This record gives sequence, structure tokens and C-alpha cells, in this order.
Amino acid sequence: MQRLDLTLPTPAENLAVDEALVEIADSVDQHPEILRLWEPRETFVVIGRSSPLEQEAQVQWCQQQGIKMFRRVSGGASIVTGPGCLMYAVLLDMRKRPHLRMLDQAHRFVMETMAAALTSLGIVTRIEGTCDLTIGGRKVSGNSLRVKRNFLIYHGTMICRFDTGQISRCLGTPVRQPEYRKNRSHDQFIGSIPVSTSKLKSAIINAWQAHETTADWPKALTQQLAEEKYRSRDWLRRVK
Repeated sequence: MQRLDLTLPTPAENLAVDEALVEIADSVDQHPEILRLWEPRETFVVIGRSSPLEQEAQVQWCQQQGIKMFRRVSGGASIVTGPGCLMYAVLLDMRKRPHLRMLDQAHRFVMETMAAALTSLGIVTRIEGTCDLTIGGRKVSGNSLRVKRNFLIYHGTMICRFDTGQISRCLGTPVRQPEYRKNRSHDQFIGSIPVSTSKLKSAIINAWQAHETTADWPKALTQQLAEEKYRSRDWLRRVK
């Protein structure tokens, strides 16, 4: 597996890269599997593909504070991310890994690999809900996926040294909750991983055996998606 260390200047561009990677990979006969790692430069909200914006985000408060909101191409609930979080995306070839066509197997495979990264650092973690990682019963990583014909991209947030209090200010009560949450507030439910993003990054690289670096990524499609989709008010307000 190749590794792409790539943080672009804006949230829209960084979200667009993940979609561009899976679109390009699925359009050609052969494409390498890729682990992408990046770190946000500002705090922002990311809404799931079908999440109701007004219910899941504190829209007025975010606008007043200048916190930008975006909608991603994958499903799941809304998140808040920013400096102190490590973002990852793994591009996987389902022709090489046919069991990943079953979504429960895809969730299990990726979550077990990410949990192994934390275990290698001596951190006891559990996989709970559909695709959450928890420490001491608190969620420290939310994840989602986008599936195409032959490739899927699985991505998520790893919360390290991040002000988790921002989550309760930016997000409302989620429409869908995993059973293990037990109606806890964001402040009671969200935790953090007690390591630096640099240490966590090394552990994730080792867990995926992504030691071969690449600088090849779909620049033109990324910019097109960032401009036409991720910066679009219509896409943000979309609910289907």
C-alpha cells in the first residue's frame, strides 16, 4: 500500500481529495491502494452525506463564530474536526479484497486495523457501534465509507489533542445514535487519544504497512470538486 501525506490549504480541498481518489481509482484498470493522512489547519464541521444540516449542526452559532460547515460524500453522522485531530483515508481495491464488498466486513477490517494501531501504542481501545473507536467508553474516532464499483474509500477522524468542548457548541443532538452512547451529551460521550498526532500517524502507517510514499494525486479533479461541490451552498443544504 502506498502512503500519501497530503494536507491542502482549505477544508473543501481536503474533503475533495478523498472523493477524487476513489473516483479516479474506479475509472481505470489498475490503481494502487493508498493510505492518506492529513491534519486540519482550522476548526470546521463536516455533515454526513444524508444528514439533516439544521438538526445536526448549530448553524447559527457556527456562522457567528466563523466556523465553516461542509458536507462529505460518505454517510454517517456529523463531526467537528480541527488542529489536534488526525484525519485518515484508506483507498481499498475490492477486486483484491472481495470480502470487503460486504459492508460489515469492510467496517470490521478497517476498524480492526485502526484499533491495532492504537494497541501498538499501549492504548486499550474498543470497536463499538457500527464503526466507532472508543477508549474507556468514550468515542475517539468516527468513520464512514464511500463504495464504488471496484474501490471503496474509508475515512475518519482520530481525536488527539483537540478541544472537544467545541463539539457540543457546533453540533446539536444527533438524529441517529449508537446504543452504547446511552443518550450521553457530546461532552460526556467524546474522548481523546492520549498521544500526539505524529506518534499516532507512525502507528497507523505501520498498521497498514504503508511505507511506500507517493506524490501522485488527482489534482485537477480535486480542484473541480472543491469548487463545484464542496464550496457549494446547494451541496451543503442537500438532504436525500
